[in-house]
Parts: sequence; C-alpha cells; structure tokens
Amino acid sequence: MTDRGGIDGQARQCKTVSTGWGVAGALARALPRAIVRPMSTRTRRLSLSKGSVVFSPGDPCPGFVQLESGTIRVSLSAGNGREVVLYRVQPGDVCLQTFSCLINHGTYRADGVAETDLSGTLLPPALFHARMAEDPAFRDAIFNSVARRFGDFEQLVEDVALIGFDARLARTLLRLRDGADRVTATHEQLATETASGRAFVSRRLAELARQGLVAPGRGWIDLTDIPGLERIAADQR
Repeated sequence: MTDRGGIDGQARQCKTVSTGWGVAGALARALPRAIVRPMSTRTRRLSLSKGSVVFSPGDPCPGFVQLESGTIRVSLSAGNGREVVLYRVQPGDVCLQTFSCLINHGTYRADGVAETDLSGTLLPPALFHARMAEDPAFRDAIFNSVARRFGDFEQLVEDVALIGFDARLARTLLRLRDGADRVTATHEQLATETASGRAFVSRRLAELARQGLVAPGRGWIDLTDIPGLERIAADQR
C-alpha cells in the first residue's frame, strides 16, 4: 500500500536546515562536489517511507531532490493498467522528471514511488534556478548527470524496440539479482520492468527454467546459470 504524502507534502511540513545542505557522509561521497557544496539555509529535509508515492502525473514540483539514501522508481502507466519502468533515481542521480518540471515550470508526467525508505534534501525551485544561473560547476554537474540519464533512455528504447524479449528478460534478471543470484520480484513486477505482459513473462520464465537457467519460486527467481543468461542477454536478435 502506498503513502500519498509525496515530496510536496514533505515540503510543506519539514523545517529548514540551518547547516546548508545538511548532507550526511553518504551523500557527500555519492554526489559531485559541485552539488554537495553548501547551497542555502533554506534547503529542507526529506524523509519518506518505502512504498510512498513521491510524485504522480499532474503534481507540481516542490523542488530539486538530492537523495542521501534510498531509491525512487519512476514509471509510466497506461489506461489499460500496463506499466513500464523508465529509470531509478539513487544518490548522485538527477531525476529527469523533476529536472524537466523545474526547467519548463511544468508538472510531473510519470509516477515516482519510494522503492526503499528515502532520506535527502529538497532545494526550492527559486534557489535551484539561482544556482543554475550563477554556479557553472553546479550547472555542469547537473547537465552531466542528465546526459548520463539520457543514455539510460537510449538503452531502454533499444531494449524495447530492437532487442528480442528473451534477451531483454535475461538483462533484467541479471540487473536485478542480489549477491546470492536471486531476483526478488513477482512475474507482474518483471512485466513492468520489461514493458511486457505478465502471462508472457511467465511463459518465458518457464522456458528458461526448462533450460536450467533459472529456478522460479513464489515471489523470487534463482539464477542458476549466469553464463547462460549472459549469452542470451548479449543476443542482439
């Protein structure tokens, strides 16, 4: 179940931080120095629990978010219930949806959900624009991060439009595996990750299991042949 507090609600409720960014060591290690440098006494603390809705289509943008910890999953949903994951935002990343809203003075066009508990800081729009205009190092760091994110989008388009589904599924499994080569996800979640349907994912997983490449369970999949999955993932057909 998701909490609808979101970053807009957080922005209304949280207090200003008297120590500039108030950035913890984890954020300082993750972000470019130009971004971490103290910016204003008006930055705000952000804290959301796992499953919280960070933003939804039509929401205004309350400011520029810098994560100290956690992950935001950004996705698009269609009227038929289908969903595709666009990207994830982690410490050191720039959310393209937020960046676009701030630059164009628009609203969000996708869904953002806290995949884990989140903590970070919120830079109000006016302060963000001032830093973009006055601080070349900050501006360059932001644009470099945005450029990297566009590279992720190019990969997504290639995977969906040009790569066979088995290769796309194998890449997704390899990307989501933990240290024990297990993917903790339902077939529905994998369908969202691969821009496909649950039934199709189930059929292809059954085929991968028949080949000895995976061992599916309830809510998880063990990857039993990593080299074999890597060969499938590299297939460009």
